[in-house]
Amino acid sequence: LRVGTAITFLWIAVLIFRSPEAWGGLLQPWAAGLLPVPLKEAMYATAVLDIIVGLALLVDVATLAAAAIGLAHVGLVIVVVGITPGTVRDIAIFAGLAALIFDAWPRKSPSPENSKHE
Repeated sequence: LRVGTAITFLWIAVLIFRSPEAWGGLLQPWAAGLLPVPLKEAMYATAVLDIIVGLALLVDVATLAAAAIGLAHVGLVIVVVGITPGTVRDIAIFAGLAALIFDAWPRKSPSPENSKHE
């Protein structure tokens, strides 16, 4: 799941770098109007974020943080793009990232049993 999700983020970054305007065109008009920078630059920043998340997941470094950032990012994509035929893919990626967070979440070690010495 981690490697597949990483490859997805890395591949999307490549696609965004190749055609930032096309990917930016997926944004709802209200969301595009909120961008503090031109659309092309916002899409390049998105691609860089995708690369960071993808590489961290691929090499299993800071997996919890990478999955959490990826989850927030994909959640935002679902909101700003809206419900489209691609939404089902985004929901699957979202669920996969939630599973990665759950898996990477630190667990408490069991307490050593109190042994009584008689």
